[in-house]
Order: sequence, then C-alpha cells, then structure tokens
Amino acid sequence: MDVPLEIACPDFQKTDAIDKLIRDQVTKLEKICHHLISCRVALEMPQKHERKGHTFRIRIEAHLPPKHQLVVRRELTQNDADDPLTAVIHEAFDAMEEQIQKTVDKQRGHVKSHPDQEVSGFVSKIFPEEGYGFIESLDGIEIYFHKNSVLHGDFDRLSVGTGVRFVEETGEEGPKATTVNIVDKPGARSHQEEL
Repeated sequence: MDVPLEIACPDFQKTDAIDKLIRDQVTKLEKICHHLISCRVALEMPQKHERKGHTFRIRIEAHLPPKHQLVVRRELTQNDADDPLTAVIHEAFDAMEEQIQKTVDKQRGHVKSHPDQEVSGFVSKIFPEEGYGFIESLDGIEIYFHKNSVLHGDFDRLSVGTGVRFVEETGEEGPKATTVNIVDKPGARSHQEEL
C-alpha cells in the first residue's frame, strides 16, 4: 500500500490478537488488489445497552486507483455471536473483499465496460526530471515507459496512481510500455501544449 494501514479504536484498547487479525485481513485484500492505495479501519464499542450487551461497530475504508473509495460498515451485538468483535471484523472484511474483487474484475475487463475507459495499469513510479517512469500492470508486473511514449504530450499530467492504457513491447532490458494514454485523470494539459 502507498499509505500505511490505519487502525483506530477510540472506545477501547485493542489487543495484539485483534491487531494481528486486522493486519492479516488487510494482507488478504492486498493479494486481491496489488495496487491498493490505502486502508483505514475504525472499531467502536459504543455505550453498553442493558438489553443488548456490548455493541461493536467497524468501518473499513479502502482506496484503489484510479479514484475508487470503497466503504463497509458492520455492527454486531454481544447476543449476535460468541465473540462479537472477531465476528464483526470477519463479516466486514468479507464484504470488503467482495467489493474489491468486483472492482478489480471490472478493471481487468471481466465485466463489460466502455473500451475507451479500460485501465491497463497504474503509474507506480515517476521520475519527471529524467523523463521516465514505471507502470504496474493489473497483473502486478512493473513496466518501464519513457515520456515520449505518453500520448498527447501528457507526461506532465502523470502522477503515482494515474490509471493508463498502454501497449506492451519487449525492450532491450525487459518489457516497456508504448502509446501510454491517461484513462482516469482529468485536468488541464501542460501550459506548453496550450500555447
């Protein structure tokens, strides 16, 4: 992930076991989506209710390129499960896993989408002064590209996480991307191009 995992438990002290469970669940999400940008997990235990016992709430927020923000909220009471905190964590991460899988499938073209908006990969590293960068394909392979390969003079518009379409060729030192086209990043073109 580009941003370290954030875990918040404002209402109680989380145990090492709960911390490990959450981290293991996030690792599973990263295996589904190699280009996960960030994940935030908030666990809450609001005031105890006399009839229901403790209520546990969880909110998971995950960010995927190009601009996908996925959110899952779940709540369980002590009467709903033997270990409501563990149960609510598993239930929420199962729901998040399903959302991420659907998003990744759509990006890979397993779900019908408009061809002009299909993403082949995401910019994983960029070196503006040197005029090159790397794209991580949806299969997790890192591919080199040069600024001259970016269509419409849009190299200056690229940043880490920008979704792109490209053609892959074999270069002298491995795979390289040609005809790199920005798919998801709106914005003005460079000032030189406007002149």
